[in-house]
Amino acid sequence: MASQQQDSASINEIEDEIVELERRLQDARQRLETAQPKPASLPSPGFHLAPSTHFLLLLSDSALPLGSFAFSSGLESYLAHSQRAATFASFLPASLSSFAGTTLPFVLAAHRDPDALAALDDQLDAAIICTVGRRASVAQGRALLGIWERSFRASQPGVDERVLREYSSLLRAEQKNDIPLVSAHLAPLFGAICAIVGLGLRQTAYVFMLSHVKALISAAVRASVFGPYQAQKVLAGQNVQRMIDDMIDREWHTPVEEAGQTVPVMDLWIGRHETLYSRIFNS
Repeated sequence: MASQQQDSASINEIEDEIVELERRLQDARQRLETAQPKPASLPSPGFHLAPSTHFLLLLSDSALPLGSFAFSSGLESYLAHSQRAATFASFLPASLSSFAGTTLPFVLAAHRDPDALAALDDQLDAAIICTVGRRASVAQGRALLGIWERSFRASQPGVDERVLREYSSLLRAEQKNDIPLVSAHLAPLFGAICAIVGLGLRQTAYVFMLSHVKALISAAVRASVFGPYQAQKVLAGQNVQRMIDDMIDREWHTPVEEAGQTVPVMDLWIGRHETLYSRIFNS
């Protein structure tokens, strides 16, 4: 009888010890959980980018087949005619000023009023003095219109493309007229297409000017003015950003009637490109 009482007491002690150990284990787990840092919550993916942002990247892509890299915009002729004092640092601001003065008002006007596309194209065609420059503008404009019809239009079923459809009809009817109804210059077409896909006015102007800078820098690399790393350094530099913004601010309120060449010698360099004994660019 006494042995049974001892066994029962031992069992109770063991059970009490187990309860105490479980309590201590639970307490230790709570202290461990308090001491450990909580994992940071992952940020939410946020809102999807607007479709216009997608087209902003497409239009600024160097792979856009406009054919702009076949033209040096007067750089090759400038290097040939100004061998001693020729530097890209002096040519770039002159070219940007010339390009902005002659074309940017038409980009802005077409973006503000896409319905005036045909009239703006006709005005730009009348304003361009240099035949070589006109040929390059028309070649790139027709390439952009072809990109819209063959590639971009299918991905924009909800946009109002009436303006571009009517413009294309006028261009196709060009062969039937002694005097062409439209020429398909790049600047007004670029502005109208950007407005149709939803790009902002400032975005449109910046991408248009940046594309010109990229084409110039690419031409400089192929003309062995500098290498690809220096090219990217120039392109990413604050000087280029500041020049583009300054040109946009300068031409923001310029009516198309006052658009014109700000660097007259640029027309000479571009026009004399075809007289070079050897050349690697179309113009």
